[in-house]
Amino acid sequence: MKDAIQEQIDAKWTQFKGRLKEAYGALTDSDLDRFEGRRDQLVGYLSETTGEVREQIEEKINAWLDGTGYTFEKK
Repeated sequence: MKDAIQEQIDAKWTQFKGRLKEAYGALTDSDLDRFEGRRDQLVGYLSETTGEVREQIEEKINAWLDGTGYTFEKK
């Protein structure tokens, strides 16, 4: 059984994934789950798949992080 802290982290990740999927409609949960906690890899993947500049992606991610409270940690 998950503890309360892990449940909060999971909920924030789910909310953050929702923001990403709204912005990048072709993304799936399985695409995003590969990058949970791995910001650099996520940014690189989004840049490669969309052609968008990394700095633009970083700005969007920062705004979504502020709104969801999710934080990337190394796993």
